[in-house]
Amino acid sequence: MMRRVSPVPPHVAPLAPFTARFIPTDRAIAVLIVAVALLAWEMAVRLNQTPLYLVPAPTAILQKLLANPWPLLLAGSVTLAEALAGLLLGTAVGLALALLLNFWAKLEQGVLSLAILVKATPLIAVAPILTIWLGFGPAPKIVVTALLTFFPVLINALSGFRAVDKAMLDLLHSWDASPWEIFVHLRWPMARPYLFAALKVVGPLALIGAVVAEWMGASSGLGRAMWLAYANLNMPALFAAVFVLTLISITLYQGIIQLEKRWLFWEK
Repeated sequence: MMRRVSPVPPHVAPLAPFTARFIPTDRAIAVLIVAVALLAWEMAVRLNQTPLYLVPAPTAILQKLLANPWPLLLAGSVTLAEALAGLLLGTAVGLALALLLNFWAKLEQGVLSLAILVKATPLIAVAPILTIWLGFGPAPKIVVTALLTFFPVLINALSGFRAVDKAMLDLLHSWDASPWEIFVHLRWPMARPYLFAALKVVGPLALIGAVVAEWMGASSGLGRAMWLAYANLNMPALFAAVFVLTLISITLYQGIIQLEKRWLFWEK
């Protein structure tokens, strides 16, 4: 004998869509975390009566930024252009070296030793030398950024080239595929997720490299703006420049994620 199922009370049914509207998304949670952190910062500065020349409150930084945003935005565009140019150069060099080692494995020990030597050299020591050699224009900033970004791309791309399915590799060998055909149809598709993982790391690093190089000597850019603010103990201006750099870094990181979703759509 079948039991009769009682219908849902009329006052319960509308609760489902009402409740679904208030389920927090990842973006809402991220905004909430940032808001709580800024509120805690504001309260700590006000309660401790911290001097402005030591740590300004977020409201003071925002006031400084909104008072005259165009110089910082212009400086940010200069830094972003230098960082993107250095990122492209570093990615190209890293991929070229990974491709070289993929086909000529005997060169790996020598090439990686040289790459580690370059990677281990402090940027704070390289940037002034490059400024003396290449001047105060964008060239030394691009080179410093490339030196900072090429190594992660090299290591991740090389790891991706070698992270192939052995069964698929044996199958291509049984079809008498050439090394280049194996690379195009197997190794390169396997390496693309590794490459994007590297780009998500070196994207923000590229901006840091450009700022460090600008700090050593530049006529424009966020690094110069930070140096001038630091030299004059103008902490609100310094933190405002850092805030602009953070926004650019987040935008660049999200752009890389969107590019990854379009290129590796089958994995999403």
